[in-house]
Amino acid sequence: MEKKKLELEYVVNCSPKVLYNRLSSASGLAEWFADDVSVNGKKYTFFWDGAGQEAELAFRKENLIVRFNWIDEETYFEFKITKDELTGDVSLLVTDFAEEDEVDETRSLWNSQISTLKHIIGS
Repeated sequence: MEKKKLELEYVVNCSPKVLYNRLSSASGLAEWFADDVSVNGKKYTFFWDGAGQEAELAFRKENLIVRFNWIDEETYFEFKITKDELTGDVSLLVTDFAEEDEVDETRSLWNSQISTLKHIIGS
């Protein structure tokens, strides 16, 4: 079944540097994205409820973008940080994929996780 691409945007009140650390490091991701995260080279294992899911760090550019490719799927998830030149607002753009019947659930899960992230960074 073809997965649908989701692109979500969140305004986050913190510096790109602080945000990037929470998106790219195992300890940062374990604070809000997964129960635990282990890293072995470019391979990240994300744990939820005791089950691990592996992704490979596809690329990252400091304070701008982080992309992970799921190892057992043909999809990825990506975090992109943008800063509005005029207002100085920092936004987090999340790209993910979901089955057609799981789009709302996936969006809701991201909303919840980003809410936790904002709480942690005091946004």
